[in-house]
Amino acid sequence: MSPGDTVLVTGAAGSVGAEVVARLAAASRPVAAVLHSNSTIVRNDGTLIEAGTAIAGDVRVPGFGLADGVAADLSERVGTIVHCAATTAFDASAAEYEELNVRGTANAIALARQWDVPLVHVSTAYVCGMRGGTVTEDELEAAQTFGNGYEESKFRAEQLVRAAGKHGLPWVIVRPGIVTGASDTGAIREYKNLYTVVKLMVEGKLRSLPGRYDATLSLAPVDHVADVIAAAVLDFDSAQNRTLHALGRDTLSLREVSDVLAEYPSFEVATFVPEATFSEDDLAPIEREYYRRIGSLYTSYFRRRLVFDTTHAEVLLGQPSPPSGKEYLRLLLDYCLESGYLGIPLPSIEDVLASNDFDGAAQ
Repeated sequence: MSPGDTVLVTGAAGSVGAEVVARLAAASRPVAAVLHSNSTIVRNDGTLIEAGTAIAGDVRVPGFGLADGVAADLSERVGTIVHCAATTAFDASAAEYEELNVRGTANAIALARQWDVPLVHVSTAYVCGMRGGTVTEDELEAAQTFGNGYEESKFRAEQLVRAAGKHGLPWVIVRPGIVTGASDTGAIREYKNLYTVVKLMVEGKLRSLPGRYDATLSLAPVDHVADVIAAAVLDFDSAQNRTLHALGRDTLSLREVSDVLAEYPSFEVATFVPEATFSEDDLAPIEREYYRRIGSLYTSYFRRRLVFDTTHAEVLLGQPSPPSGKEYLRLLLDYCLESGYLGIPLPSIEDVLASNDFDGAAQ
């Protein structure tokens, strides 16, 4: 490989970052993985990845806090920076969002400009905020309000990237939807965000939530998200100065989600009630506590009716986005059951045949 082929990846130990590293390595691109608290990179299926070069760094610090010798070496080898690092928690403090998501992006931009290399920035499709309707890939500022501090911080980070682009920085922005399990197996490495609230719903700990049944969720299989990011690196000229929505091709209404959950006998199914008539004071004390601490963080997603255009991403990949409708939701739920995340793991065929309740005889 010639100088400039190395890709510096922040957040390389995260669920998306690890899959990006794996794809770049499979394409024979050297990777310099910036790691903060984790010393290993684990793929979504649990396998370890050799990143090529693992670097201790901190995106909150200018220059990522890289030692002078390391920075000098990388400046000669790195041809692209992929900025995946961020906090995706919905309950982080304003200071954490500022430090990690906004200032971290500013530091990535500064390093890309210092090294004179392009930047692939990972954002979120929900920078659209609380607006409704069809959201195109190129738009950003639409006088929107935001459902939480995470969305606002990623919006501000995108503003920084676009402003730097006006001063000569080549960039691509990738916006994942709600990151979920692999499109073919449903496998997920970490159960976070939407998974958490679904678990509380099906266990009957959140029985009533404010929302509208025609609200939509846009799921993003983790492998597809990584495919889009890797494609932006490997074919940067085609993607340059574009924003790419990385999510499945189908939106799921809350009615469809509820209908699928009702197919599982072991699941409780929460009721969504109009926001105007919902009061947390009407909830039982324990449910009220679950709602205040967790459920309330997600209810803004139960009120929006959105469709995300994915034209740029599909053109870059040369294929349509993967399905993300009811069948995909069933795949995700089946994996959660089989892994034990949602209730007792489903018995295997061997377990059923070996049980005393089934003798295998024809009736």
